[in-house]
Amino acid sequence: MSLKRSSDRKTANLATPNGKQAKINNAFGLPAGRTFSCPGATSICERVCYAGKLEKLFPGMRASMLHNWSIIRDASFSEMISLLSAMIVDFRADCVKYDAPREFRIHHDGDFFSRDYASAWATVVRANPDIAFWVYTRSFTPGINVVDLIAGIPNLSVYLSVDSVNEQWANTIRDEYPSVRFAVLDKTSSDAAETMVSLTGRPGGICPENVKRIPLITSDGGACHSCGLCVFGKADIRFAIGKR
Repeated sequence: MSLKRSSDRKTANLATPNGKQAKINNAFGLPAGRTFSCPGATSICERVCYAGKLEKLFPGMRASMLHNWSIIRDASFSEMISLLSAMIVDFRADCVKYDAPREFRIHHDGDFFSRDYASAWATVVRANPDIAFWVYTRSFTPGINVVDLIAGIPNLSVYLSVDSVNEQWANTIRDEYPSVRFAVLDKTSSDAAETMVSLTGRPGGICPENVKRIPLITSDGGACHSCGLCVFGKADIRFAIGKR
């Protein structure tokens, strides 16, 4: 059995000609929540989790996430590397076929659920330096901290997903691993800016799709591809839960 890539419109590195859907499946996901792949989930992210909501809305997506989970959760370290590598080989082949930018989102749904799993991803990312990978993670708190395994890889942009529940650990992690970025979530963009300033001294950038400054997807690709901030780790970023 093989892992399934996802077609996520926001992350799309190439869109269909009408600009409505992703042409290439350039994301990977696992089912969300502490019961599954998110040991670092906070009460805030569990309440507002957009990926979890999409799983409920789209049974096909839920089935794909559970399929991936059933294969990888109990796999050995070497098996994880083999599974992830085969998936990335297929992704590269699609990029070559359609002459598309090689950009891959790790975990449009789910998170790093173990250190072996995070280490397997690190191995695969290093083996594919021509692909730009990016990931957001809450697996940086005591009991499930994988940042030492994934930080500092040139072609992997790592964002710590920070909210009021886990922010106490964020600066400690970045002091040790300065290459990581913050992705702050708060009630509004102004609240997120205040939190970011308290952490870094600067407000950081705001996700332009989150505040409707750019569309989710166009004929040029998804919002993440069009913006590029997170894909290439250019700046700390903030997201608003409610009123922007």
